[in-house]
Amino acid sequence: MSRSNLLVRMLAMLAVVAVVLAACGGPTAPTSTGATTAPVASAAAGVTTAPAAVTEAPTTMTTATAVVAATAGTTTAEAATSGAAVSPQQTLLFSGDLSDQISLDPAVAYEFGGIQVVGQTYETLVSPDPGNPTLKPLLAKKWDTKDSGDMWTVTFNLDEKAKFASGRSVTADDVVYSWSRALDLNKSPAFLFSDISKLKKENIKAVDPQTVEVRLPKTASPTVFLSICSFTLAAVVDKQVVQANAGSDMGSTWLNDHSAGSGPYVLDRWERSTQVTLNANPTYWGTAPALKRVIMRNVTEVSNLQSAIETGDADIVQDLGAEQVKALANNPDAQVVKADSTLLVYIGMNAKSPPLDKPEVREAIRYAINYDEIVNNLLGGNGKLVQEIIPNGLFGHTGENPFKQDVAKAKDMLTKAGVAAGTQIELLIPAGPAPGGIDWSILAAKVQSDLQQIGLKINIKQIQQSELLNTYRAQKGQMVMINWGPDFPDPDGNVTPFTSYAAKSIAWRNAWDAPDIAKLGQDAALEQDNTKRAALYKQLTERVLHEGPYVILYQPTRAFGVRKNVQGFTYDPADTPSISFWRISKQ
Repeated sequence: MSRSNLLVRMLAMLAVVAVVLAACGGPTAPTSTGATTAPVASAAAGVTTAPAAVTEAPTTMTTATAVVAATAGTTTAEAATSGAAVSPQQTLLFSGDLSDQISLDPAVAYEFGGIQVVGQTYETLVSPDPGNPTLKPLLAKKWDTKDSGDMWTVTFNLDEKAKFASGRSVTADDVVYSWSRALDLNKSPAFLFSDISKLKKENIKAVDPQTVEVRLPKTASPTVFLSICSFTLAAVVDKQVVQANAGSDMGSTWLNDHSAGSGPYVLDRWERSTQVTLNANPTYWGTAPALKRVIMRNVTEVSNLQSAIETGDADIVQDLGAEQVKALANNPDAQVVKADSTLLVYIGMNAKSPPLDKPEVREAIRYAINYDEIVNNLLGGNGKLVQEIIPNGLFGHTGENPFKQDVAKAKDMLTKAGVAAGTQIELLIPAGPAPGGIDWSILAAKVQSDLQQIGLKINIKQIQQSELLNTYRAQKGQMVMINWGPDFPDPDGNVTPFTSYAAKSIAWRNAWDAPDIAKLGQDAALEQDNTKRAALYKQLTERVLHEGPYVILYQPTRAFGVRKNVQGFTYDPADTPSISFWRISKQ
C-alpha cells in the first residue's frame, strides 16, 4: 500500500456482520461515536480527537471528488473555485511526509499520501464513522446481502440525492463503470476486488439507475467485501467526465490533475513533491465543509514540522518525533495529539535473492536486531513492540513477540547456512521520517549496526518513497524498509497482502510464495466462527513469524501537532481517509 493507508481498533467480524445483513439511512451528517480524547489514546480506542479547545466541528458525510464537465479540461467545481481568493481563516494548512504520492486516481492510489487526497475528493457506497467500525450509508442509502445458492448477492440502493461535482446524479451505471475500470486497470489496489472479493466484471450489474447488484462466489466473504467497499479503490467516478478525458490510460493521467467525484472537496492542483491544493466543492450534495481550501504540504524533516506548527505556517502537522513532542509540551498556541495506528514498520527480504533465499538466514536477521533499543530509545515512546503481521488492535492479533537480540544464535544460524562473514546486502529505505517520528536513515543505521555484529555488511540506499515503491513493486529490492497499514478494518487487510503471492502485493514484492500459508489466510477470512477464526490466525501468525520474509520492527504511535484554534480534528486509521478535512474548522 500502498495507500496508502491508519488508530488502532479492535474489530471482530461480528461487529460488522449486522451491517452485512441490512443498513439504511439518509444523507445526514454522521456523528463521531466512540471517540476518545487525546493527548494519548488508549490502545484499542477507535479514534483520537484533539482535546481541550479542539472540539468536534459539525460533521458531514464521508466525501468524494469533484467532477468535470463532460467535454474536457476544467470541472464545473474547479471553474467556480480555482484561483478564487480564500482567507487564512478558511484555509487549512496540513504538513507531513507526502513523498509517497504516486497517483490521485482512486483506482490507482495505494499510498498513504495519495489516499489522504482521494478520500477527500471521492466517495464510496458505504463508510464507517470515526471511532465506529459499523458501516453506514454514503452514496448507497441501504444494502442487503442474500444467499443465492452458489453465490452471494449484494444489492445496493443508491441515494437519489447524491450528485457529482459536475452536477450529474450518481447512478448505478457510474458504479459499474468505476469498479470495472479498477479491475481493468489492475493497479496495486485491484487485488482487493479481484483476489480478496473474487469480484468479476460480469458480476457487477446496474439493475436500474439507482440499484447495483453484485454477485460474489462462496469462496469470498461478503462481510469483507463490504469493508473493502469503504476503501478508496471502491470510490465512484463520474463516468461521463472520465470517459471524455480517457486518453490512452482510461483517464488515469488526467485524474492526477483533476477530480471527478462527488465529495466535499475537488482537486485544484497537484504540484509534484511539493503540495496538493483542494478547494471546497461548491455543489456538494451533503453538508458543506467549513473550510474552503486545504493545502497539503510535503514536509519530510521533523524539525521543519516543529517550526511550522510553532509559527503557524501549518495548522496540523503529522508524525512529530519524540524531541519535537517534548519541545511542544508547553506551547501556548499548539498541542500534541498522540494516536495509536494500525501501521507496521517492517523490513521485507526478497526470498529469491541470495542469501535471503534461505529461511535460516532470514531467521538469523530477525534474531540479530535489538528491538528494545528501537522502541525504547530511538522512538522514545512513539511506538510499541509488535512482531507479527496482524497489528495490535485488530482481531487475530496474538501479542507474540518471540525475537530478542541473540547475536550468538544469529551467528550460528548464518554459519550453518554457509553465509560468509562480510556478505553484502542492499537495504532500500525512503527519504524523510518514518512513522513514529524517527528518520528512516537513523532507523536503518541501527539495523545496519546490529547486522554488522553477525557479519553481514548492509549497504543502505536512500531514495524517494515513490521511487522505492516502484522498485519494490517490481520485485527489485533485495531488502526494503517501509511501512504498511491495512486497507480495511479486518485482519485480512494484512493477512492476504503479506501471505498471498497471487495477490501481487507484499508477499509478491518479496518473491515469497507459500501456498499452504496463503490457504490458511483464505480459510480464516471465510470462517464465521470467531473462535475457529482466531485459531487459524494464530497458526498462520506462528508460521509467518518464522518462515516469512519479514522483520516487523514496531507498531508506531503517531504524534500530531495541532494549532489550538483548530476544531474537529480526529484521526482514525480504520477510516478512509484517516483524517477527514471536511470535519475541521478554525476559530
